[in-house]
Amino acid sequence: MSDPTTVFVATCDLSGQVRGRAVPHSDEEDVLRSGTGWVPANLGITSFGTIASGAAFGSTGDLRLLPAESTRTDIPADPDVGKPGLRLYLADQTQLDGEPWACCPRTFLRTALDELRETTGLSVTASFEHEFTLEGLPATRPFSLQRLRAAEPFGSDLLALLDGAGLQPENWLPEYGEDQFEITLRPADALTAADRAVLLRELVRDLATRRGLRAGFAPLPDPDGSGNGVHIHLSLQDADGRPVLHDPTQPGGLSEPGVRFAAGILRHARALTAWTAPSPTSYLRLTPHRWSAGGVYLAERDREALLRICPTSRLGGGDLARQFNLEYRAADATANPWLALGVLVRAGLEGLNGDPADYPRPKVWPENAAESDLTAVPALPRTLPEALQALEADKVACSWFDPDLLTTHLAVRHGELAHLDGLDGDAARARETARVH
Repeated sequence: MSDPTTVFVATCDLSGQVRGRAVPHSDEEDVLRSGTGWVPANLGITSFGTIASGAAFGSTGDLRLLPAESTRTDIPADPDVGKPGLRLYLADQTQLDGEPWACCPRTFLRTALDELRETTGLSVTASFEHEFTLEGLPATRPFSLQRLRAAEPFGSDLLALLDGAGLQPENWLPEYGEDQFEITLRPADALTAADRAVLLRELVRDLATRRGLRAGFAPLPDPDGSGNGVHIHLSLQDADGRPVLHDPTQPGGLSEPGVRFAAGILRHARALTAWTAPSPTSYLRLTPHRWSAGGVYLAERDREALLRICPTSRLGGGDLARQFNLEYRAADATANPWLALGVLVRAGLEGLNGDPADYPRPKVWPENAAESDLTAVPALPRTLPEALQALEADKVACSWFDPDLLTTHLAVRHGELAHLDGLDGDAARARETARVH
């Protein structure tokens, strides 16, 4: 690709919205060295475009958006539709002297990963699976070749775009829901995986627009549909890069470190959802029988479990230990990927380092567990206000955040709830769906 004329330096906010500033391509080297200006109050913008009342930041203060060179992504020019090329960087939000800003979501994830490595010697490999809908296609059947072909040339163009951007696409498939598709990326180190999740959403939306379609990541665009989730896969490695989650002698094949990491996530699950599923419509999807997350439990290959032990295969000489991973299923694209993965790491770290009395060993439910066996498992919050209450009541979870970040997150969530106040269910869902497209 020839050099684009514009460079966009971006961050991802508390509502999963990508915001930033554009500079001329001729200033790229300067921006890589010293960043571009930013404002703390931008963190308090709701998904509806208003600054939330009660956010920690006002009209004063300044930051820098400092691009991470590893995130450079080129969107090629599309002359047929009059779109020029663009170079996109994701950035850390820093103080004016370059020191980390405690409320930066990307810094939050990096700090959690650093603490995990320093206290346990472990690192995280992760991957995000995204489901989304494409509006503007003919009606087709779930999982069908018809649907795959109906989306062309979008599908082939998407794979080429992601591959060219270094995002390493793994699977592109027609999904179950109406007009629904799924795209998965190969596992990567945790920070790279979260960066790729931020970029993926923007590349999908941008390409869909250029192909005369509309891509939507809303958790539940149709109340009778299956909804769009983001499944976060995690595995752990020791300092020498050896996988540590798998132990074939243990229930579900999950090792002692894996059980303890899972215990932390389960213990703080209700608070976590305030970050991983932060929209009101998220909770219309997170109900039993939607194959999303029907309860707070750990299970083998069960798509209703909050934490699923994923299948492995020996086909082709597959290494079971390296395939072995946990899947967190109560997330969607209204969440910030850096924060969603960061809170999972923080919760897992509490399980690894905490008192076993506070983090009891969870039961690993077998794949063949009947629904009647699971009636006593704890429930996830049923609404966003319930999730926010659970977060505020969980003092350990609250301690992970700079007070200004926590205050602003709560203000943004309550601001979005106020924006929907007074609307009936269908109207609120429609307005919520429109803001996630």
